[in-house]
Formats: sequence, structure tokens, C-alpha cells
Amino acid sequence: MNIIADLHIHSSYSRATSRDSNLPGLAAWAAIKGIQVLATGDFTHPGWFNLLKEELVPAEPGLFRLKDETTFPAIFPDVTTAPGPIRFLLSAEISCIYKRHGAVRKVHNLLYVPDFNSAERINSRLAKIGNIASDGRPILGLDSHDLLEILLENAPEGFLVPAHIWTPWFSLFGSRSGFDSVTECFGDLSEHVFALETGLSSDPDMNRLISSLDRFALISNSDSHSPSRLGREANLFFTDLDFFSLRDAIKTKQRETFRGTVEFFPEEGKYHCDGHRACQICLDPLETRRLDGRCPVCGKAVTIGVYHRIMDLADRCRPEHAPGSPEVFSLIPLAEVLSDIIGKGSTSKEVMRQYACAIDCFGSEFNLLLHAPLEEIQLVSPALCEAIRRMRMGQVVRQPGYDGEYGVIRAFEEGELELMNLERTVFAKQLTK
Repeated sequence: MNIIADLHIHSSYSRATSRDSNLPGLAAWAAIKGIQVLATGDFTHPGWFNLLKEELVPAEPGLFRLKDETTFPAIFPDVTTAPGPIRFLLSAEISCIYKRHGAVRKVHNLLYVPDFNSAERINSRLAKIGNIASDGRPILGLDSHDLLEILLENAPEGFLVPAHIWTPWFSLFGSRSGFDSVTECFGDLSEHVFALETGLSSDPDMNRLISSLDRFALISNSDSHSPSRLGREANLFFTDLDFFSLRDAIKTKQRETFRGTVEFFPEEGKYHCDGHRACQICLDPLETRRLDGRCPVCGKAVTIGVYHRIMDLADRCRPEHAPGSPEVFSLIPLAEVLSDIIGKGSTSKEVMRQYACAIDCFGSEFNLLLHAPLEEIQLVSPALCEAIRRMRMGQVVRQPGYDGEYGVIRAFEEGELELMNLERTVFAKQLTK
């Protein structure tokens, strides 16, 4: 079956996370987005782990469903979403901070396991190393190599994926605390790492500039801290609905089963370019090198972004994708598309009203953004149709993010809708069911 999976999220037990990030709330938003498989996140936290055991029951092998599937909150009371299963897959993120080769390393790693017993064994080991109850994403003085060893010993059918591998501060290749290769990080256990998470500020084309990454599958996830942000990046599969089929599809990285990834336009990521947010300075790598890595306003060191870091390690001028590789779909989240058209903030009441109408009309956000025929969208709104056409073609306006500041991706230039004589209203009427 066709499956959309978001395999990196956080619960309400993680810092700076919405209190609505509970299992029913996550499941309700997954249905709105069109996601069938959702990572649980945070299984290392005792409180969240207990809730997972109380509220989930086994479904297909290695996957779980809500014990009471009638508890979905009504996000949009009058909206009907497309029918389909919502399944959970046990996951956790560990912040590994340790010294290696005379430098402090800060690497975030994702763990995936097929059952509660495996998770419980891992939690028992990690609790002896540090405080796993302090945060849903615990900070441990644990080498990434040793974390992988713990996973292999206690959950041999599970797998580890380095998270958002280019983020400057906390990642495998981060400019502030990372390594230059997977082998340098994981040593003799490197063969057990078969996938990397690209993160919001890079995409597969950027990663395929580096030949040493060719053997790895590239996955994309939302890293959501709020249910409404689920699916801003995601993975597309055509497999049986179970943990092992999804794992093996990632491992083989062939389009027959791992259909593709949904991506941010990488410029929207908040660490795409170099820069210094305090001085509102955004730089490309050539400018940064010319300035010797210093902010031209205050003289302090700028934060080296993802694009720069990839250019440092690249050994190709153009990306090379193996035959049959997963496809890549760069999308703008629907709320941002509507915000661009309506001219109001993406979380405003009017944008959310229009968003609800769009879901009611097209069944889910992903169905509208990825699959809905343009002729059908045209009947609803010529402006929305043109925005989605441009997005699908990659014909968008890009303002890159830097130093923790999100970029902005728009379908239209300022004032362009008026010049094109397109209405800013998408759905003129309220939902009346």
C-alpha cells in the first residue's frame, strides 16, 4: 500500500513542545495531513513511555494503534478527512555530547525499535548513563558509537539514523561539533548505519554532491514540536504496513518500495545559509570566505550553515542519483501557501478557516499538494491552482534562512496576484455541515 511516514517527532515531554503533542492529538493531525505512520518520539522518557504502553496496542508487526480510536480530538469539527489507518512506530532521539579526538562532539541520533521490550531494555541501559527523565530528548555523555552498540545489543531488529545531519550545533556533520565522515563517528559499527536524515536545511540533491554518502538512504522528517507541523517533511513508501517492511525499504533505497521524500525547499530551513541573526546578516559561502568568517557589522564569527558545510565536503559539481533512487518532492506547507495568497499570517484565523475548507474538499494536505489534478484545484481557486502549479515545478521565490532564522518560500512576488487579476479569497463560504 502507499504509505506516508513521518519518522521524527517529539511529544509533550520534550522541551519547547506543544502540550497538544499527545497521542490522540498527533493522530488527529496525522489524518488531516494524510500520514499513515507516525513515530512516537521520546520513548526514553519514563512518563511518555508509560503513556505509550497505556494508550497503544499492537497492530501490524512492529506498529501500534490507539487503544481507543474514538478519542481523536476534533481539530476542525466540520471537516471530513480521507479514511485510512494511523499507526505509531516506537522512536526516540538522543543528544549525545562527548569528547572525541580532542574536540567536544554534539550529535543527535534517532532510534527505532519494533516492540516495547526492546525499548525497555534500551531505557534501562541509558538510565545508568544519565538522566533520561529530564527531557523527552535526553542529553547523555554517550559516544554515538556506544549508543549504536547499545541499540544493536538490546534491539537487534531496530536501527539508528543520525538526525538532521548538517545542523551546525547538534549533528553528525555539524560545522560546530561534528565529524567529516560517518566512519569517523561510528568507527567499526559504521556498516550498521544505512540511512541519514537530511534535515530541513538540505535536500537529497545537496547530499548527493558527496560521493561518500552514496551508500546511505536519505530520509526526511518533520522533527515536529507541534502536531500542526507534522509532515513538513516526510517519506513515501509502497510496502506492506509493518515496521520491518518500512525498515527494509529504507535500507534498499529503491523507488519500487521507497517511493520518495517530501522536502522543504532547503532555503526555508533555518540554517541553510551562513549568517549572524543578531545583525540580520545572511551570507552565502563565498561571501563568508571573503569576510574570513566574520560578521561585516559586528566582527563576530558567523554561524556556518548547511550549504557551506556541504560545499566543504562535496567532491562533485553536480548531484548524482543512482538509477531507481527515491524521488524528491519539494513542497510548501499548505498553511504557508494559503498565507501567501490571502496576505495574512499562516496561523491566523482566516488562514486556518481556509485550511479547513481545503482539507474538507481534498481529503488531506498531502493529497492536495502532491496528487490533486490542477484542473480540479482550478475549479476551487485559480490562485491556489497557480500557487500549487508553481510549487510543483519549483518556480518559487526563495529567501534563505540563516543562524536559526527560518527562510521564506513564496509562490508569488509582492503584488503579483493583483497584476494577474487573481482573487485573494480561496474558499468564499464557511463550512456548513
